Amino acid sequence: MDKNRPLSLALLYPGDRAARDRSDPAESRFASLFDAFAAAGVATEPAVYHDDFADEVAAQLRSVDGVLVWSNPIESGHRRERLDAMLRTLAQGGVFVSTHPDTILRLGTKDVLVDTRDLPFGSDTVRIDSLDQLVAELPLRLVRGPRVLKQHRGHSGIGVWRVEQIQGSPWLNVRHAQRGSEEERIDLDTLRQRLASYFEPPHGGHMIDQAWQPRLVEGMVRAYLVEDRVAGFGHQAVNALYPGEPGQAAPPPGPRIYHPAHWPPFQRLKALLEAGWVELLRRRVGLQRDQLPILWDCDFLLGDHGADRAERYVLCEINVSSVSPFPPSAIQPLVTATRARLQSRRI
Repeated sequence: MDKNRPLSLALLYPGDRAARDRSDPAESRFASLFDAFAAAGVATEPAVYHDDFADEVAAQLRSVDGVLVWSNPIESGHRRERLDAMLRTLAQGGVFVSTHPDTILRLGTKDVLVDTRDLPFGSDTVRIDSLDQLVAELPLRLVRGPRVLKQHRGHSGIGVWRVEQIQGSPWLNVRHAQRGSEEERIDLDTLRQRLASYFEPPHGGHMIDQAWQPRLVEGMVRAYLVEDRVAGFGHQAVNALYPGEPGQAAPPPGPRIYHPAHWPPFQRLKALLEAGWVELLRRRVGLQRDQLPILWDCDFLLGDHGADRAERYVLCEINVSSVSPFPPSAIQPLVTATRARLQSRRI
């Protein structure tokens, strides 16, 4: 390898044949990122991906030092199996891949909520391995309050269900977090039928049951991280499972407002993450520091206040597969971290 040639990087994101033929950075959602890498002396190119031309993309990526990947667990009806297999092969051949598929499986599925339930940001969370277990155990937990059932791996609220027992009744109030869904009143057997597909092997074969956090009405905070440092925040006041007023439909989700890492209201959360929580999380899921994603984010809800009245943050999910959009404040840390990874691997 010529160590004097410029570092090279591909940004992989989904698209069709026409988008790949154009491969125009300016028309992608990462135009500002392409510009930032160019300013840092990194030769960066689009790698528009679809299963239909996966071999062509693989050949392209074998010629670069690294690839940053943005692809949801399901894109246009296609799961990531073929893409993940390709990325593993590239990584074995020496190409830097972020986020590596094995890291996603440890960090970016709902299983992380069970793995970390006893940590400071954890909550009452249970793994459900079968429909029979769901039917046997869920009613007992609903006595204590509403629950949120989450499929093993998803995005955009797909496969996330809020379930609440109607007091003194066999009926349940159920609402899917997918955009446009409305609350329904159904019984347990109907819920079992609705959730059956999530227990099939292609969808992970299990679900995660997490206690509902009533303070969701105060909003959700998303902390964006570059490796183990906070690079910005997003705050969404009205989100997917926000409840409606009695007799009214729930309001549609509102915009996520982005803030830099030094935004004053979130400095305690930043300190908690950087001074210990990321390290606790990394060790719990079995990742080395250099296996952390270049860019990832953690969604937090507000939990019950502790005895000292300090704000308590409860982990809702971790996003790793396709973190976009992200705050402008994350761009320069992302470029710096990526360049350092590429340079160290070349040395």
